[in-house]
Amino acid sequence: MTSSTFSREELAEAFGRFEATVDRAAQTRDWDPWVDQYSDDILYIEHAAGTMRGREQVRPWIWKTMESFPGSYMTSFPSLWHVIDESTGRIICELDNPMRDPGDGTIISATNLSILTYAGDGKWKRQEDVYNPLRFVSATVKWCRKAEELGTLPDEAAEWMAKYGGRK
Repeated sequence: MTSSTFSREELAEAFGRFEATVDRAAQTRDWDPWVDQYSDDILYIEHAAGTMRGREQVRPWIWKTMESFPGSYMTSFPSLWHVIDESTGRIICELDNPMRDPGDGTIISATNLSILTYAGDGKWKRQEDVYNPLRFVSATVKWCRKAEELGTLPDEAAEWMAKYGGRK
């Protein structure tokens, strides 16, 4: 374990800014401010996508992920809870990933755990996202089936279903 030099208050304020930045990115669909809150040498571990080192490896990945289905249909990424670990300078949180309303008010989402390690000066030096990818696939299939039932399934979602949803 590494020892942190950051106070609980500083970590809480930094996480509050992280949440606000992520929320703005989700609303504006501009992912650069999200990436810019990482240190230049960020270590980003994403269990399905792999390990990325440095902002300029994270940036194209996050843009591609969030601007193609199903990421492009996720509306926000609020934390449902978080824990501040002062001794390591980490925030551990559960992030929700709700998808847009398919047309009848239904909320379909999946969650992930994120472990963020603070670098100081408002930057994060490490993020690890932990989740079961099959839960995200299941939620996306559920969303697609609901949208199909309602007649609101967009072409990109139908293409995704044809490829990953178990249909021919």
